[in-house]
Amino acid sequence: MIVEKNKANNKARMVAGYCWDWKSKNNSDIRDVMIPEYGFAMRWNLTKDGGLWIVAPESVSEIGCIHTCQGLEVDYIGVIVGLDWVVRAGVAVTQPEKRSRHDKSLSGYKRLHERNPAEAQKKADRIIKNTYRTLMTRGMKGCYVYFMDPEAARYVRSRIGAVAEDLSLPKVAESVANYGSSTPVDPS
Repeated sequence: MIVEKNKANNKARMVAGYCWDWKSKNNSDIRDVMIPEYGFAMRWNLTKDGGLWIVAPESVSEIGCIHTCQGLEVDYIGVIVGLDWVVRAGVAVTQPEKRSRHDKSLSGYKRLHERNPAEAQKKADRIIKNTYRTLMTRGMKGCYVYFMDPEAARYVRSRIGAVAEDLSLPKVAESVANYGSSTPVDPS
């Protein structure tokens, strides 16, 4: 959907939480972000475009992260929510251990966890939730979301369906309910 939306004016990109190692940094033939059951494999955005990654036409075939898109907007954003944000028994849970070891935003988490587990979890919760809030707000016209955790997809889909019913938006609720593991939110 993002590739199709991008054809209009080069203003649609895919991003993900930092749950995959950046193996392609030294070998651009490697794909970092993979969802094997759908045959999906893309590499993290390469450094050749630097700060222009989000506007380089060929970058629609790469995945951005919070570090490359924070403060920048596109018309449509596709967000892959990794296993660092899941739902268990109806409760949203962050799992900092599922973040890539290359992610510097959680630097010092393990040491802090040894000294003060509650404070470490609180810090990780804030960083992980902020990551996805930031990523999901990059699309000015729409946001498409794929959840690696099926329970998280069902949880969010149920919340969107309830809101859609409250707002008398049956088409949105129906499209969300029928969209598999992805939850599209396209207000246009």
